[in-house]
Amino acid sequence: MTESAERGARNTGNLGRTTIADGVVAKIAYLAAAESDGVHALGSGFSRSVGALRKRVPGGGTTTVHGVKVEVGEKQAAVDLDLVVDYGEVIPEVGRAVRRNVISAVEVMTGLQVVEVNIAVSDVWLPEEDEEERVQ
Repeated sequence: MTESAERGARNTGNLGRTTIADGVVAKIAYLAAAESDGVHALGSGFSRSVGALRKRVPGGGTTTVHGVKVEVGEKQAAVDLDLVVDYGEVIPEVGRAVRRNVISAVEVMTGLQVVEVNIAVSDVWLPEEDEEERVQ
């Protein structure tokens, strides 16, 4: 097993190991953050554009986790998120809710201890922005 595959390994006694890839933790964190109230999107405008383009390219993948970076160790994980928050939301409250959702989802689904969830709010979404995009 490679060094990267060893990370996130779970010892199940003498019966073998279960490994959890970084991408799995990133997807869990992405979905938990995205379903939080007040979160419009994850990733900067550029990374969202690249993600949308990748979805259109054959073989480009259907699930992107732009705006999420994870570090997975043997027993712990750290998550960095880049969020776009809906205008009018109280950003510190959105951050607390996102942090709770991500920690809960990752810990329950993987058994890893989440040691930190760092959140960077890179933009605020205004409803008018959708109108401008449709006009162009």
